[in-house]
Amino acid sequence: METILFYVLAVVTLLSAVFVIFLRRPIHNVLFMILTMIGLATLFILLHAEFIAMVQIIVYAGAVMVLFLFVIMLLNLEEIDLPREPRPLRWGFGVILSLALVVMLFPVFKSIAPIINGVAQNGDLAAASNLDLIAKELFTTYLLPFEIASFLLLAAIIGTVVIGRKLTKS
Repeated sequence: METILFYVLAVVTLLSAVFVIFLRRPIHNVLFMILTMIGLATLFILLHAEFIAMVQIIVYAGAVMVLFLFVIMLLNLEEIDLPREPRPLRWGFGVILSLALVVMLFPVFKSIAPIINGVAQNGDLAAASNLDLIAKELFTTYLLPFEIASFLLLAAIIGTVVIGRKLTKS
């Protein structure tokens, strides 16, 4: 049953990702992007990565997509006339690049599989929860990148406020 559910969710997620790319209206793109993020979160749940699934829903499907919708509505992108002519050269180039990426990443996925199986068989790590493992790695091994990312986000917020505020006449 879990295998069937995985394949159904994978197909829905992939189809919604394709709709994000090929639909013309920005609102529809964002709505299908939200569906893609929710599909990814459910796939994470099937992989027993509940923490990552909840972060996926809260951060990406919640906050980021709501900001995208806000920007689209603020800029009124529905009134912009998008070009209607098909671009077969770009489409073909994208397909070729995608296939090349899959071919290049196949050895990486093949080399990761034994590592994942080895972690699952380790008795010490199996006793700890996902949240314990993530917290330990985040606040020991990856503390500096975590702090740098928080400062970059703070700088982006300040930059957005500075750019977005209205200039007052002196």
